[in-house]
Amino acid sequence: MGLIERIFGTIFGNGRNVMVETAEVFRENAERAGQRQADIKTQAMQQFAAEFAVPRRGWFDRLMDGLNRLPRPLLAFGTIGLFVVAMVDPVWFASRMQGIALVPDPLWWLMGAIVSFYFGARHQAHSQDFQRSIAQTMARVPTVIENAATLEAMRAASPQRPRVATTPDAVVNAAATEPSDNPALADWARQKSWHGS
Repeated sequence: MGLIERIFGTIFGNGRNVMVETAEVFRENAERAGQRQADIKTQAMQQFAAEFAVPRRGWFDRLMDGLNRLPRPLLAFGTIGLFVVAMVDPVWFASRMQGIALVPDPLWWLMGAIVSFYFGARHQAHSQDFQRSIAQTMARVPTVIENAATLEAMRAASPQRPRVATTPDAVVNAAATEPSDNPALADWARQKSWHGS
């Protein structure tokens, strides 16, 4: 009984399981892998929550955010509304368009500048983000080229000839890289040229 108890104590004793630890060298522990995946997902969700958390803001900030969101929908719905009004009440629409025809050119220029600055600033911010991402990608190009060259140098397309051919393996490698006569290929080439002429 003492021998069996010592064997089991060695394998399973001291809070260890030698069999499980040995098996985990060759195969990943599925339960621990699942726990790691759950931890990663939890951390990612916490990061997203921290990024999108909006600090408590006052009524003025909320009012300004609301006003900043109005121009695009008002322009879009206003333009659609003009088409609807033109079909419903053409006389009313024509009289309003006559009023717009009286607006002087400098006021149109000012209106165009305001609208283009509003939308242009937003477009420029997105364009700068895009250019920044392209610059970061281009900054990685030399590293990628260097890595590709290193990997290409490691490729063994043909046996490498050793610098000093002193071993039998080196002689075999050198012979493998030397072109040799192939009587069958030479015969085939002669027959092909004879049939062709």
